[in-house]
Amino acid sequence: MAQAHGENLKQAMDTLRAHKMRSALTVFGVVLGVSVIMLVAGLLSGFDQKIQEQIKQFGADTAFIAKWDQGRHGGPPPLEERQRKPLTLDDAKAIQDGCPAVKNVTAFLQTRWDQAHAVRTKAGEVTGIDFRGVQPNFGQVYANASTVEGRFISEGDDLHREKVVMLGENVAPVLFPEGHPVGKDVRIDGSDFMVVGVVEKPKGGFGMGDEDRRVLIPLSTFRKTYPSADELQMRMQARPGRLAAAARMVDARAEQVRKFVEERSGQKPRHMELCGRRELVLAREVLERRRNVPYGGKDNFSIATAEQQVQEFHSIMQMTYVVTTVIASIGLLIGGVGVMNIMLVSVTERTREIGVRKAIGAKRSDITWQFLLEAMTLTGAGGVIALVMVNLVILLIRWGLHWPSKVPAWAAVTGVAVSVCIGLLFGVWPAIKAAKLDPVEALRYE
Repeated sequence: MAQAHGENLKQAMDTLRAHKMRSALTVFGVVLGVSVIMLVAGLLSGFDQKIQEQIKQFGADTAFIAKWDQGRHGGPPPLEERQRKPLTLDDAKAIQDGCPAVKNVTAFLQTRWDQAHAVRTKAGEVTGIDFRGVQPNFGQVYANASTVEGRFISEGDDLHREKVVMLGENVAPVLFPEGHPVGKDVRIDGSDFMVVGVVEKPKGGFGMGDEDRRVLIPLSTFRKTYPSADELQMRMQARPGRLAAAARMVDARAEQVRKFVEERSGQKPRHMELCGRRELVLAREVLERRRNVPYGGKDNFSIATAEQQVQEFHSIMQMTYVVTTVIASIGLLIGGVGVMNIMLVSVTERTREIGVRKAIGAKRSDITWQFLLEAMTLTGAGGVIALVMVNLVILLIRWGLHWPSKVPAWAAVTGVAVSVCIGLLFGVWPAIKAAKLDPVEALRYE
């Protein structure tokens, strides 16, 4: 049996070599469809790596707190969110005091989302900056705020509202091409600030996100310079090794609250359903009490961890895979129909050959497998070609854009397997038609 299949495979390869141009045109649709799947999988794997690096730069044990709902992508926020009262420094202190598992909480202040800022010197100007007023512990909570030159903003700077500034690693060279910016002055929106340090550029950036445009000043100075600014946001950091203990404590407390509420009202407490991670329940409860969130009402703030942000991105990736697969399936369908058409033509052209094989003892199964293997070899070769082409494109992208992309093993195996299955599926009818030919009639065919 294996010997017969080997002979059929050899004949299939001989047929493909004899009709190179026809085979190439036939398999084009398969190559296109499989290439799209592999290329998107390769690019998204690199995108996933970049996103995870970028998100985890904030700190794996941290959570982001804001009055805005997470996941907003530009444009004005909804009216309900704009009407929410801003977070305060007292909220940050209450979280740290009321949550034993929280090691540190830092707050930072920004102006409205549509208010642009620029920093300049005589040598250059940078617009579209990420301008914030930060607390001295900002660099302790944020894993991507290490100082590469000078020092970080101090308690004294914040207490005395000093006009000092830290520049992002990509901002400093533009304003001071000669280097050594520490101790020199810059002008931000018409006000002079002295540079005290340069903050390291976060890893994992890409595109515009690969530029560190951060400009940081003391929070109290920011509030004095921009009195109308109320966009206070926070990031809290959990104590190392306390997450498991916090989870157990919250579980016990949650069970007590659940039983109490269910006994009184027969309803399940809302925060049991909404919290993303158990160790965040205490922080959520603190803010709900301070911000007077009614029982059963919607929170007027949001808490999101790096883990949750990665999960949200993965859900987006899954939707992208589904859409890509649907689009690529159209190309595969067209390629499959082309394969079936060319195989039917091949059966007609080789009718006499089929008659001869049957006359000398070939069985129906032999003829069927001969044409099935030919179709599968044709589309399988298309899958291999697609794999080689996509890997070449990925290499060019890695070299030109420094993008850490690669075709995942599952995508390579799935792509080649799908291409072979296309040949099997669309080669069945031509193979059965060839196997059913009457040998006498086939020998008479001219």
